[in-house]
Amino acid sequence: MNILKKSSTIRNFFEKNGGILPLIPVFVPRRFGAAGHRLRLHPDDYYALGTGRGSIKERWFSSVIAAMNGPEAAPDEGMSYVDMGSENKISLKDFVAELGPELIGEGCFKKHGTWPMYSKFFDYEGPLFHHMHLKFEDAAKVGKLGKPEAYYYPPQYNNYPGTFPHTYFGFTPDTTKEEVRERLADFTGRDTKITELSRAYRIELGTGWYTPPGVVHAPGSYLTYEPQWNSDVNAVFENITDNEIYGDDFLYENVPEEHKGDPDYVIGMMDWEANVDPDYRKTYFRPPVVLTDNDDYTEKQVAYGNAYIAAKELTVKPGRSCVITDNTAYGCILTQGYGTIGGHKCSTPSMLRFGQKSEDEFFVGFGAASKGVVITNLSKYEPLVMLKHYPAPEAQ
Repeated sequence: MNILKKSSTIRNFFEKNGGILPLIPVFVPRRFGAAGHRLRLHPDDYYALGTGRGSIKERWFSSVIAAMNGPEAAPDEGMSYVDMGSENKISLKDFVAELGPELIGEGCFKKHGTWPMYSKFFDYEGPLFHHMHLKFEDAAKVGKLGKPEAYYYPPQYNNYPGTFPHTYFGFTPDTTKEEVRERLADFTGRDTKITELSRAYRIELGTGWYTPPGVVHAPGSYLTYEPQWNSDVNAVFENITDNEIYGDDFLYENVPEEHKGDPDYVIGMMDWEANVDPDYRKTYFRPPVVLTDNDDYTEKQVAYGNAYIAAKELTVKPGRSCVITDNTAYGCILTQGYGTIGGHKCSTPSMLRFGQKSEDEFFVGFGAASKGVVITNLSKYEPLVMLKHYPAPEAQ
């Protein structure tokens, strides 16, 4: 499609659809860990990209960036595409580039030049390795962005807890940098059991956490909704997790060449005070905050308390309709029920084939969101529930 035709196609589609874009499901494999099988993907499709790529463990939402997923990954793996009907599709990234402030708002576009965040469902049967996402200054040294992220555990997608429903955060307050260094220095020599220095919290469905960059964490085995910044960058501190061995290339993957093999450099990337915060739960735990609760709907803030990312959970009660106004563009994913959003049919899938389209994911442009979106629950008995992700007010 030539540039002029693509431009007119994007603008015509945006106007025709009232500023609300239906998105095509994006499933992402990872070469480590075991799939939790809660993504509502057909059982035959968890190795849809081949066994060498690992099983599918994530679904990405409103993404304009590609996954950091090795040399075999497609250059657009992880990126969202708009469902244009039939076999036609154009990336959300192209929509943002063409429409700019019309789609994501003047302030957000002026500040970032693009949509600056995305979200995902993270679905592992067992625990993930103790790892850290880089702070912005450290990520910049390898040409990337820092990665703050938030977690929320939706009950609708968690029919079972996996094998380790606990998440490690940071280190105990009495841990020293020397103790951490000793474990990292022996990364390829033995099982360092680095989580012996950490502390775990049992996951509570319907709640969440905020994890700033520079904090080591090992997510537990519930499916997790993760709003996060536009980055896929980390350093892995744990060399053996759930009987799976990781080489030190995972530890030094995102450090400058001259510092590869240097545990002191990796420790220097940590936000040490946040890692050993004696009141870690008080500081970073995020119970939901009810914003509105009436006969028609309930809306809760489920990701908050940081300058980068935010999310809400909206529940429209059976047979009810409401007008929801937001001062931001947002991506959204349904977790339960069916109805309409801004006139578009929406429904939560019971099972999807890899590559199949769906009616459960949308991107709501700034104009539509600020004017107010009519959301209707067409079920007599079941609530319509959606999660909405967007940049925090400070980031717009």
